[in-house]
Amino acid sequence: MPLERVIAAAQAETQVTRYYDSSYVKLAYPGGDPPPDRGVCSDVIVRAFRAGGIDLQREVHEDMARHFAAYPHIWGLRAPDPNIDHRRVANLMAFFTRKGKAVPITDHPEDYRPGDIVAWDLGGGLLHMGIVVDLRASPNGPYSLVHNIGAGARLEDVLFDWRIIGHYRYF
Repeated sequence: MPLERVIAAAQAETQVTRYYDSSYVKLAYPGGDPPPDRGVCSDVIVRAFRAGGIDLQREVHEDMARHFAAYPHIWGLRAPDPNIDHRRVANLMAFFTRKGKAVPITDHPEDYRPGDIVAWDLGGGLLHMGIVVDLRASPNGPYSLVHNIGAGARLEDVLFDWRIIGHYRYF
């Protein structure tokens, strides 16, 4: 089942992606990816979804090509770029929302299920995202998330560490 593959792939990222690297990289299309030992927070999501049969690089690029005005224009681009668009949190948020995958943001841990994507505002214009997995840091605590905030992919109990600005359920 795709959801189980997505969750397993997200957890596996913690053993592979060791570095945070936001460098612009020319990628193959479709199916392109930065080197597996590096990436940004969105690369955790992209890699996990690929394991579930969804190529967000292609999906986001094709949707942006058809509906470019529906996406944020904070990077000064005049056209979609398949090398970077799927690696930007704001674009993934727009994509998931456009596809009807947004679910309510709450302060109830039980509302966040394995496979859900959570986006945060870190302040100062910085956005971040992670994926909920089926492990908990404590028996009654919320599910943990896999994310890459600067030191490689990590499995951590960070659901409410920052202000949640997006909650998405694709599967």
